[in-house]
Amino acid sequence: MDVPLRTILREWGRIGCIGFGGPPTHIALLRDLCVRRRRWLTEPDFEDAIAACNLLPGPASTQLAIYCAWRLRGRAGALVGGAGFIVPGLVLIIGLSAVFLGSPPHWVLGAGAGAGAAVAAVAVRAGWGLVPASWSRTSSRFRWAVYAAAGGVAAALAGPWVVLVLLGCGAIELLLRLRFSAAVSIGGLVWVAFKVGALSYGGGFVIIPLMQADAVSHYHWMTSAQFLNAVALGQVTPGPVVQTVAVVGYAARGVGGALLASLVAFTPSFLFILAGGRRFDRIRRDHRARAFLDGAGPAAIGAILGVAVPLARALHEPWQLGILAGAAVLLLALRRGIVTTLLLAGAAGVSAALAGAPLPH
Repeated sequence: MDVPLRTILREWGRIGCIGFGGPPTHIALLRDLCVRRRRWLTEPDFEDAIAACNLLPGPASTQLAIYCAWRLRGRAGALVGGAGFIVPGLVLIIGLSAVFLGSPPHWVLGAGAGAGAAVAAVAVRAGWGLVPASWSRTSSRFRWAVYAAAGGVAAALAGPWVVLVLLGCGAIELLLRLRFSAAVSIGGLVWVAFKVGALSYGGGFVIIPLMQADAVSHYHWMTSAQFLNAVALGQVTPGPVVQTVAVVGYAARGVGGALLASLVAFTPSFLFILAGGRRFDRIRRDHRARAFLDGAGPAAIGAILGVAVPLARALHEPWQLGILAGAAVLLLALRRGIVTTLLLAGAAGVSAALAGAPLPH
């Protein structure tokens, strides 16, 4: 198939501009483009691509976008499509970082505090939405529960060390299956971004505990309130949620740091597809890869749910707890959208700020 690169740039750029709502939205838009409208891929091909990308560490929806473009025009298509998908949201989030991390007016601080207050509820919604599919395909529901609990506790208490728990759960499940079948420095910023892009299974909110302890407690690049703003910005801007790392990079080293962190975080996704795209079918069918994912996957879900604990602990003002409760009702009970909920939370924060409520520092 020889799809023009300008077509790939236009279509993937469009998804990068309108892809609000995280991985479910990205997958739906890519399916509509590649399978239903253009018929570049068959439905089984697309489902296989999703399964293979879920086996890789890092942001799965970003890898899916790169892989689909690779199927159309090889390496050039992967690079052009990946850039089209990532860059629009990246430009927007760096611009917003300058506003929120500089010297913003009082009402902007209120908007950030309001939206940040809702983030813990967003994490619970994101994690809970992943439970049914993972639960239905597990071979041992007891071990699934143990892995999920381990991931949740690690995300709540262990900060960046949650990556070791995810890898450990995957390794344990792999060993069990095999046994049964047989019988502030640039260096610091680069390391944080590398962990986000290459060592995080599940993507999305799994990256939050990887960044929070480093960005807030260890390197002191930003305050807890600013980190909550960063997570909220990653949710309300189009493109992959992993772009939150750009806000951390901006806090550490300005625009250059944002670009460096993004480059390091997204490079593994390109390398995985460019180096291994031809082997995806074999990887997907490999029982050892599936076994590892069956251990790491539940732990990642637990980590997504568990990250709500430190995010909620980062709230300093009582009115923020009220916004968190309202967001939980909207997301979990009324099933409203994440972006809509965060915008409403931001509006509530603006109202609180204009009314003279104390703002977090």
